[in-house]
Amino acid sequence: MDKKNIKKVVLAYSGGLDTSIIIPWLKENYNNCEVIAVSGNVGQGTELDGLEEKAIQTGASKLYIEDLTDEFVDEFIIPTVKAGALYEDYMLGTSFARPLIAKRLVEIAKAEGADAICHGCTGKGNDQVRFELAIKAFAPDMPIIAPWREWSIKSREEEIAYAEAHNIPLKITRETNYSKDKNLWHLSHEGLDLEDPGNEPQYEKAGFLEMGVSPMQAPDHPTYITLDFEQGVPVALDGQKMSAKEIILKLNDLGGANGVGLLDIVENRLVGMKCRGVYETPGGAILYHALKVLETLCLDKYAAHKKQELAITFADLVYNGQWYTPLRKALSAFVDVLMEHCTGKVKLKLYKGNIINAGVWSDWSLYDPEIATFDEDEVYNQADSAGFISLFGLPIKVQAKVDAKNTGKQ
Repeated sequence: MDKKNIKKVVLAYSGGLDTSIIIPWLKENYNNCEVIAVSGNVGQGTELDGLEEKAIQTGASKLYIEDLTDEFVDEFIIPTVKAGALYEDYMLGTSFARPLIAKRLVEIAKAEGADAICHGCTGKGNDQVRFELAIKAFAPDMPIIAPWREWSIKSREEEIAYAEAHNIPLKITRETNYSKDKNLWHLSHEGLDLEDPGNEPQYEKAGFLEMGVSPMQAPDHPTYITLDFEQGVPVALDGQKMSAKEIILKLNDLGGANGVGLLDIVENRLVGMKCRGVYETPGGAILYHALKVLETLCLDKYAAHKKQELAITFADLVYNGQWYTPLRKALSAFVDVLMEHCTGKVKLKLYKGNIINAGVWSDWSLYDPEIATFDEDEVYNQADSAGFISLFGLPIKVQAKVDAKNTGKQ
């Protein structure tokens, strides 16, 4: 990439530490190029406040703030939940937001006639892959600028020093400098004391958790909720019809208040290293749990087991930035077929970080109490099981006889 040809750059802009210093850095290192900042609103709330003024003051020519929340929920979150996809127990909050934002970056870059797209992802992280693979899916020849792979800055400490030298206002300090990512689905925490897996997360410390409270601080009484699903999609909460986005936001409040959805893991990053993260996903934890309960009624054994198996593949694809691939689309189609009869109602009890089953109902239930009962019934002949066991165990019986004959231990 010839820097002389870069006259206009579209920057994925969050207003956080990385992207705050990238605007002046781009102008210093790419011939005072025009920088157009783009912020994808995926539900990060107050983080968007004052963003336009900040972007302009630090050198951007304009800022797009794009409301992507409905598309984020309907086209990314819900398909992933329906798939039951978890990456090492992580509910993929950052992972499936990146391809959506990247797609919008490309659309704006094309409309603006930009020469390149820039992101603030580090060379150690997963997001660089997610952004760049999505950009390649929609603009395969678009040059991509990744400052972390170019500049001499080596740490967040040095980033703060650069910001201070360029009079760039920051919302963080050296003491509160967790690396965070927030959207309407989750909040992640990395860095500082969390870099040592031996350190317990400070859940009770004021200001650490943002989407809820520690289970230790949750109420001493449970909260009951009821979720209605239609073909695997949440459509009502406590009998009130809502959009999936509205349900997630309400579940965030209910789950967060009860200390639900905290996850502390050391995960395997795509780039080969392990990292430690703490995640808040209160509404997501409830949705995953509720749909799984409904599936126990509505999916047969082989469908449920195959779905569980392929959920790992689905999660790997999402985590590794492979959203816009034929395989991910094919897996979503597979899931949609299995969800055709996953319609029903699930009741749950939320209590001090726990999600407890409190009832499940479906007109498509495959559970037949008349067959399953331990009492007398008229529909199941227990004598039939002898023939079943004889045929099911035939390979074992034959193998045992062959082993005995060939080892002389008849």
